[in-house]
Amino acid sequence: MKQKIFLETEFMTLGQLLKEINLISSGGQAKWFLAEETVFVDGELEKRRGRKLYPGMMIEIPEVGTFFMVKNKEEQDAAE
Repeated sequence: MKQKIFLETEFMTLGQLLKEINLISSGGQAKWFLAEETVFVDGELEKRRGRKLYPGMMIEIPEVGTFFMVKNKEEQDAAE
């Protein structure tokens, strides 16, 4: 499954993304999730829950999906 994640701020942390897509229910579970599961950020294995995700980045979680970080939808519409 490929999905766009719209950023409301300049960036989002990997832990926040995991919570946003309902893989974890609290930020405290991010460390455990990343220790147990494989997550790639722009093709590189990532284990840091605090990794900052900016527009244009791709996050891939095998057997879950691929997520693309994009600017806030309102900002994107205004730029077009």
